[in-house]
Amino acid sequence: MRKSLSAKSGRAAGCLKRAPAQKVGIAIRSPTPTSTREWLLAFGLFGLMVLMSAALITEPFVRPVASSTPPPVDPDRLREHVRHLSVDLYPRSFDQIINIERAAQYIESQFRTTGAKVSSQDVTVQELKYRNIIARFGPDTGELLVIGAHYDSESDTGVDPHDPRGYSLQTHTPGADDNASGVAGLLELASLLAVHPPNQPVELVAYTLEEPPHFGTENMGSAWHARSLKSANQSVRLMISLEMIGYFSDAPGSQHYPIPGMNQLYPDRGDFIAVVGHFGGFGMTREVKAVMQGTTDLPVFSINAPSMLQGIDLSDHRNYWEEGFPAIMITDTAFYRNVAYHGAADTSDRLDYGKMAKVVQDVYSITQHSF
Repeated sequence: MRKSLSAKSGRAAGCLKRAPAQKVGIAIRSPTPTSTREWLLAFGLFGLMVLMSAALITEPFVRPVASSTPPPVDPDRLREHVRHLSVDLYPRSFDQIINIERAAQYIESQFRTTGAKVSSQDVTVQELKYRNIIARFGPDTGELLVIGAHYDSESDTGVDPHDPRGYSLQTHTPGADDNASGVAGLLELASLLAVHPPNQPVELVAYTLEEPPHFGTENMGSAWHARSLKSANQSVRLMISLEMIGYFSDAPGSQHYPIPGMNQLYPDRGDFIAVVGHFGGFGMTREVKAVMQGTTDLPVFSINAPSMLQGIDLSDHRNYWEEGFPAIMITDTAFYRNVAYHGAADTSDRLDYGKMAKVVQDVYSITQHSF
């Protein structure tokens, strides 16, 4: 390609040299110092815009906000929650109405043991009743902080004709990371808030029906909750979606990204937690990141990007954006790191409960922070 273009350029240059300039009206002149400076200025401005865009997207120079030492979080309790949801209550998908209700009952029971104000929001789809489970902490009035995680798991084909139960690991994932990990974090966060009540109202919400076929529709449990807040004219300071917070890897090359070049801005090891916001939410993402970085030694990276970038809106926070509420996602980056995503190998033994505990402590510090 380069050789061809070079030859073509040479022939064109030869023609220009042989043609009398005065007959064709062409004035040939060398670049002036002024035009050179203009080109350098243009390239410099372009480079500056690229750097500024990268800084907006990644927010690399966030100064951590020092937090008081967070209460301890027991990794074994996180493990017990994840195992119960992914093994004892397997599968928790929309088509397993008994198990998904059992999961709702387990979450409701765990919330009640903390002394929280617990309520249930019905989510009715095609005459079937599902439920969001809500635990309320802090004062009754004021701007609301919502922290949520979906408790349903994904099913592939829906039915395995070769298994008498009608399902198997070939059709229904255990859903340990996706998203028993987020729910486990929610349950342990409830225990912390019961002992250390926040100064602002906080709702912890366990959502039903995040996974397909309901994902991206008005039937998502989080869509029902977001609409109810909107209709009640409730002011929302921030919504945080805990979407897969348990899988970490120190192996080089274990972290992947949706587009080329992002590995120049972010680590190639999946040993960090990510804060994900939309392209206009720079300030809130930055503040959350600063609080998390000042709480534990778990590395925290952030991104603000439009929804067209795959993965940015793939959880419950999308429905709060839809209603005009500020929202972010805290995640281990899902399928960009965890190869067992939506698969048979998404099991409780693959998660890092020590790092999960640090994520919960980070989120707890957010509940204690005055935005």
